[in-house]
Amino acid sequence: MNGAYRVPLRFRVSRPLLRAAFRGIFHILANVKITGKENLPHSGPYLAAMNHVSIYDPPFAAAFWPQQLEIIGASDVFDKPGQGQLLKMYGVIPVHRGDYDRALFARIIAILNAGFPLLMAPEGGRSHVTAMRRAMPGVAYIVEQTKVPVVPAGIVGTTEDFWRRARRVERPTLEMRIGKPITLPEISAKGKEKREARQANADLVMRHLAGLLPEEYRGVYAHSAILPA
Repeated sequence: MNGAYRVPLRFRVSRPLLRAAFRGIFHILANVKITGKENLPHSGPYLAAMNHVSIYDPPFAAAFWPQQLEIIGASDVFDKPGQGQLLKMYGVIPVHRGDYDRALFARIIAILNAGFPLLMAPEGGRSHVTAMRRAMPGVAYIVEQTKVPVVPAGIVGTTEDFWRRARRVERPTLEMRIGKPITLPEISAKGKEKREARQANADLVMRHLAGLLPEEYRGVYAHSAILPA
C-alpha cells in the first residue's frame, strides 16, 4: 500500500478483538444473514456506503464485513458512555454533522489513497426509521477526489426495537446485502452545475443502495431504486 496513512498499532490489535466479540454477540441475539460478499473488489480501496437506521448498523457492518474497515461516525456519539469508548477503541473517525471539515476530508482521502476501504453512511446520520433520507453530497466529493468505486451495503433489521426483541429471545433477523461496485460519472462542471452533479452522484449511490433493500426501507428513493442486475 502507498500513501502516508497507516493504521495505528493499537487499532490493529483492538479491531480483530472487537470484530470477533460483536460477531459472537450478534450471533447469540439474532439470526444473521450476509449476502453478496463475492461482489467485493479483489484489491484496492473503495467506499462502502450503508443505510443508517440505528446505532446497531456500524458495529454490525464492521463485525461481518469480510475486510477490516476504516469507519467514520458522528462526533456526538463519542461522548455517550459505552458507545463512545467502543468507537475510540476501534478507531472510528469522528464527523461533525452539518459542518464542512477540510481536515476530515483530507484524512478520508489519505486513507483511501493508502489503499484502505472505508465505511460511511451517505445520509449523514441515523434516520431512526427504516425509510432512507436523501444523501448528503459528501460521498460524491470523496469519490471525485479519489476515483474509488462505491460498494453499496443494504442493512435490514437493525430497527430501534432490535434490542427489545433480542432480549425476548425472538432472535430477529439481521441482514447485510452487499451490492456490486459502482463507478460514479466524472464531474467536469463548475459552480452550481458542479454542486448539482455531486448531488446527482450521491443520489445514484443511494438508488443502488435502495435496490438492495425492502420497499419500506427505500424512503425518498422508493420510485428511483436501481435493482441489482
